[in-house]
Amino acid sequence: MPQFSPEEAARKMGSGLLSFPVTHFRDDFSFDEAAYRENIGWVGEFAPAGLFAAGGTGEFFSLTHEEVGRVVTATVQEAPEGLPVIAPAGGGTFHAIALAQQAETSGADAILLLPPYLTEASQAGLAAHVTAVCRATTLGVILYSRANAVYDEATVAELADTCPNLIGFKDGVGDLELMTRIRARLGDRLLYVGGLPTAEMFALPYLEMGVSTYSSAIFNFAPRFALDFYDAVRAHDTEQVFRRLNDFVLPYCAIRRRQPGYAVSIVKAGMRVIGRPAGPVRTPLTDLTAAELAELTDLIKKVV
Repeated sequence: MPQFSPEEAARKMGSGLLSFPVTHFRDDFSFDEAAYRENIGWVGEFAPAGLFAAGGTGEFFSLTHEEVGRVVTATVQEAPEGLPVIAPAGGGTFHAIALAQQAETSGADAILLLPPYLTEASQAGLAAHVTAVCRATTLGVILYSRANAVYDEATVAELADTCPNLIGFKDGVGDLELMTRIRARLGDRLLYVGGLPTAEMFALPYLEMGVSTYSSAIFNFAPRFALDFYDAVRAHDTEQVFRRLNDFVLPYCAIRRRQPGYAVSIVKAGMRVIGRPAGPVRTPLTDLTAAELAELTDLIKKVV
């Protein structure tokens, strides 16, 4: 059973930096559970405010239903006590419900509701989808707004009124006007999470509108850098933020932008650089080239 009520989970997650661990694969692309479990213990030593198991960085989109369950269970069992574990749910409504209920049985503390795969939908359809998932679980649910599931302020407000266990809104779009409308309309009703690829790029302006935390993929291979960056953002230390952006984040993003899907691939490459390999990415993603890996290695050596 979960450690936290939905409200407690939201408060805990909003108190610090969030980590999205990668999912470890062997060279034959099978799930390497032993390596994953060991890594969760290592990540937990740096005290993130929450662990998002099998999320976007964890290649949720490439995992089977059974594998998602194994990843979530492993995370719950290996995470330090008091650290919330957020499990994924996605795909069509009935698939998302099954994953949410599986996560609750596994002892996760909340759900990250990812966009349905492929299908475009109306706001009414998205609202019905979210409502069905919220009603199927007692866990807190965080909306992930991106791709084919971008929620407008009216829809989010309606869901917040009708779904007591809707606890958060994660923005993966970067539409500042839309984010401002949502934050202005709902105030502190929800936890707001920055969820754009390499969220450090947007952390400072998002803090000004009440987005107190974000999910850091960099946490996977440079946790101390990620935490120091977060502390500088929360302290409004713009000099430190821009120094770290120039020294690492901006050149890192320049590599990430070279191919679609590199937002995940570059994280696994970073794990390899620090001597904690997590295996390859699964198709349809592709790994960095040897030249890009060498470039990333030189960059990471400056900050770890």
